[in-house]
Amino acid sequence: MIEPEFVSVRTAPEHPGIGTIALSRPPTNTFTRQMYRELAQAAAEVNARADIRVVIVYGGHEIFCAGDDLAELSELSADEMARSAGDRQAALTAVAELAKPTIAAITGYALGSGLELALTADWRIAGDNVKVGSPEILVGMIPGGGGTVRLARVVGLSRAKEMVFSGRFVGADEARGAGLIDQVVAPDDVYTEAASWARRFVDGPPLALAAAKEAIDHGFDGPLAAGLDKERELFCQVFATRDRADGVTAQLEIGPGTARFRGA
Repeated sequence: MIEPEFVSVRTAPEHPGIGTIALSRPPTNTFTRQMYRELAQAAAEVNARADIRVVIVYGGHEIFCAGDDLAELSELSADEMARSAGDRQAALTAVAELAKPTIAAITGYALGSGLELALTADWRIAGDNVKVGSPEILVGMIPGGGGTVRLARVVGLSRAKEMVFSGRFVGADEARGAGLIDQVVAPDDVYTEAASWARRFVDGPPLALAAAKEAIDHGFDGPLAAGLDKERELFCQVFATRDRADGVTAQLEIGPGTARFRGA
């Protein structure tokens, strides 16, 4: 385990059940190789903690993440970049595969790897002044952390190609219209709104939520038959849980929405 310097996991008494993966590398939260390692470690931590049921990814009041640190990138050899690219994809995939509902709270800019990080979340809440984009093409590169794949799955093939080929910045209204952002709020309300979304799921059954997320993601990514097989497998796993038994009992004896789920 490395001592985190730029990426930490935070909880607060006023937000029980919610864990925040917080980026803090002022002024723009640009990613370095160390930050990717810290991000992977933070993802592992929130996945393992029973007290965290929903995750918010947040870069602070001013900016989400402006991409990679170009000064560091310019010093890497091809071999070093190959290793770094593996660390980058591993870290972002770790966030995408969190077995918990995940919300990106976007302020300011989400560019390059910042947009890639936002795309790993299940939902994206953004300020009305945000700019998002994949500007790697402007320096002769392409997205390398899942940006080409996840962006196309969210906004469609044609729009993803236009964004990546041009490198242009997209405003909040256009991003919402494209399905890239789920809700637009005043900049000062971004985290508050993300926490409000998170509270909708904090008391839900953790094992069923994890299974539902896995089933939806697996089914979306692959053939229908494989998705149906995975859904059936996960359905049977969830049926065998204590939470399912308690949920059905509470529904029958007391009424809807009365079950207390333990994650067992």
